[in-house]
Amino acid sequence: MSEIFKDELKRLRIHFVEMGINVNEQIYRATKAFTSHDRALADQVLELDRQINDQEVTLEKQALKLMALQQPLANDFRLIISILKASNDIERLGDYASHIARSAKHVEAADTDQAVDHAIDATTNTIRQMLEKVLDAFVNDNERAAYEVAEEDLAVDVVHVQQQKQILKKMTENQAAIPSYEAYLAVLRNLERAGDHIVNLAEWVVYIQTGKLVELNPGKTDPKLVKEALAKVKSKN
Repeated sequence: MSEIFKDELKRLRIHFVEMGINVNEQIYRATKAFTSHDRALADQVLELDRQINDQEVTLEKQALKLMALQQPLANDFRLIISILKASNDIERLGDYASHIARSAKHVEAADTDQAVDHAIDATTNTIRQMLEKVLDAFVNDNERAAYEVAEEDLAVDVVHVQQQKQILKKMTENQAAIPSYEAYLAVLRNLERAGDHIVNLAEWVVYIQTGKLVELNPGKTDPKLVKEALAKVKSKN
């Protein structure tokens, strides 16, 4: 393997992680804009989404150039393919941040639900920690960490189901606030989907290490796990 190829491969990985870090910050800003009713911050998230899209295009060009001009070995080929595919998941995370930012414009301060805001903040922290961990797994080829990240997504699924039920009940009790509660539902749904895409990233880490495509999402492989986890939460309360 030439030194030039090694350097280009290293640059590709670095740019991928940088894109992930930028998206992580976008998720934080989006949910903060939503729970604090900060429309200026929401607009900032929407404006920065263009940069995320540009980063994905740049990564794609880098990856395709490496495959076209070089003859990578199996391990390096898997890394390039994984980054190419995973960058799409990162871009989707940026889209979810944008969706949340847009939802910030549909909640009136009078209709704020502090309990749901707290759940959103807690879920956001979980999502961001998962993303940080999976990006670190990409850098350090840590397959075990990838499996751990996938398991953590179960907590995101539980909060989504739990809050969804409570919000639907509140909507029947306060029909005037239905538009705001619909925005809450949209935010929780986007966070749940963000968790799924982070699990996809974990699956690409495993593929890099083993060459095997695996399904790691616990809520998809065994839906009963979500119900069981939700029951445990109810029993504690």
